[in-house]
Amino acid sequence: MKTADVGISVDTAVDVAKESADIILLEKSLLVLEDGILEGRRVFGNIIKYIKMGASSNFGNMFSVVGGSYFLPFLPMAPIQVLVNNLLYDFSQVGIPADRVDEEYLEKPRRWNIGSIKRFMIWIGPISSIFDYTTYFLMLYVFGCIAYTTTPDPALKAHYENLFHTGWFVESLLTQTLIVHIIRTHRIPFIQSRASWPLTLTTLTVIAIACALPYSPLADALD
Repeated sequence: MKTADVGISVDTAVDVAKESADIILLEKSLLVLEDGILEGRRVFGNIIKYIKMGASSNFGNMFSVVGGSYFLPFLPMAPIQVLVNNLLYDFSQVGIPADRVDEEYLEKPRRWNIGSIKRFMIWIGPISSIFDYTTYFLMLYVFGCIAYTTTPDPALKAHYENLFHTGWFVESLLTQTLIVHIIRTHRIPFIQSRASWPLTLTTLTVIAIACALPYSPLADALD
């Protein structure tokens, strides 16, 4: 038992056997082990989801903020807005521990692979920034925020800056939250693989809050 990778005993075994065991079966069925293995793979899968989501999202946001700072006449998003954005995005992932895992993912054991996570972050992060840069363009040239650079009126400058911040805040939060449903599965999201109700509820809640904040009493405090 001590030399085995996982020592297994039963609750009616002698004390020395139970002390040496890693797992003590309380039921007379080896199916308990199968249930434990599947649950372990499910937990591992959800942990990997969370790490991939957090790493790629934060890297993508950094890519967007740093890049936007080179050509925008103001910060792409105010510091308080970045903090609220991250807080709400983190809340949207609270349901991940209760999320479903695709059946094919449970068929074989998985190994921790930091290289795979790094590659995922490097690829998905900048790809997600495409939505951000598209929003930059829309806010500047479609919604008229480019007028910030030509108007001498401080009040108008503040208006265009706040308008830009609002547009990117909402778009950033919506795309980050919705991409959770894409990252969580290798199947077609919403059609072939649906998230659990807790994860669906938290993401819908955050989307609703993101759309409501600009019209709420907190809008002025958040610029």
